Amino acid sequence: MEQNISLDIRALLTHLDKSGLLRKIPGQLALDYEAAWHIQQAQPYPVALDTPNGKVVANLLAKRENLSLVLGGGSDAEMYTRVARAMENPTPIRILEKPSLKETSVDLYNLPILKFFEKDAGRYITSGIFIAKDPETDAVNASIHRALVLDEENLAVRLVPRHLYQIHRKAEARGQNLPAAILIGAPPIMYLAAAMSPPFGVYEAEVANTLVNGALRGTDSFLEGVALPIPTEILITGEFVAGKRVDEGPFVDILGTYDIVRKEPVFHVESISVRQDYLYYTILPSGYEHLLLMGFPREVAIYTVASKTAPGIKKVRLTPGGGGWLHAVISMEKTIEGDPKNVIMAAFAAHPSLKSVVVVDTDIDPDNPQDVEWALATRMQPDEDVIIIRGARGSSLDPSADQETLQTSKIGIDATRPLHKNPELFRKAKIPHPE
Repeated sequence: MEQNISLDIRALLTHLDKSGLLRKIPGQLALDYEAAWHIQQAQPYPVALDTPNGKVVANLLAKRENLSLVLGGGSDAEMYTRVARAMENPTPIRILEKPSLKETSVDLYNLPILKFFEKDAGRYITSGIFIAKDPETDAVNASIHRALVLDEENLAVRLVPRHLYQIHRKAEARGQNLPAAILIGAPPIMYLAAAMSPPFGVYEAEVANTLVNGALRGTDSFLEGVALPIPTEILITGEFVAGKRVDEGPFVDILGTYDIVRKEPVFHVESISVRQDYLYYTILPSGYEHLLLMGFPREVAIYTVASKTAPGIKKVRLTPGGGGWLHAVISMEKTIEGDPKNVIMAAFAAHPSLKSVVVVDTDIDPDNPQDVEWALATRMQPDEDVIIIRGARGSSLDPSADQETLQTSKIGIDATRPLHKNPELFRKAKIPHPE
């Protein structure tokens, strides 16, 4: 694999095009709904299309194979381990003095920002990597946040109570605006890193740099004291305005349902810089790419914790049907009865939003729902192999959970074959391949 596939969104797009995977939509598509409809229909294939405001690309990381390309390949276990080690061993970014970006007019309406679903509050940036520095510790954070276009130079940004939320609150407590940058169309490896949750103080761009063996480059010309990873198609600078909040939403979240309207911070845009003939990269809300970017780092977390509980973990999948968030299937090579139950509890601990975990043998494909259901039908006894947990913390994204306390019930199912029984009884028949 050419390393620049991980480092430049254009190189990844070219590779996907040469591989015959890129879907090119003819004509010029409207920013409201029409472009989003074609992106949805093209899934899981990458797509390129034109709008009145410029070229749009999407679904670049909607397939696990493409994510593997960006990560450098290997088995699932190898990729999980590589990512976990990178979070523990960040690598500072080398600064380039002259990034190939040109400042343009400060008008968000000039960008091909899409409106996706019928009840969305407006046009949303969905692929923006927000980068900001803690005003107390100088720790830098990079994370992906949705941003509603309010007017030519203002955005309403959804901040969930994680690291950027904490940094923003610290700045507000001081009565200060919070300077930040937004990257759109950043190096592909950055999208994976920005979706991770390393410990506070670990800069996600430095995690990304470890994953590409120190090849990531940055610029400190746009945000004081911060190395912003480049190349990026669009780089927006500005600041969160202290004390200013507006309605944000409704907007479709990862489960395909509408998130509620909240008061969220306002980001005031001060500059917009672009690459020549820039591409606008967007992520379809609740689409395959959204699910994979959100889910894969949690798969890493589950694998890391579960592997300390029991050996033989091979694959972890946060399933598309579970929104890449609530349901997991874990394949393992069982050697001791009871290990699958320990793995189930480890998974719930590693990813508290999980609602359902199914553990299967290695001959079951966790990416195939029919295969998983077959395992449930042939290898599981409900009175012995099902764990129900009541009153546990769940996910705010789950509409069936108690939205005030966020409490939910959880289910774990051991769908592995009993070790004391003849394995031939559980083996699925195969038709030999013709010579």
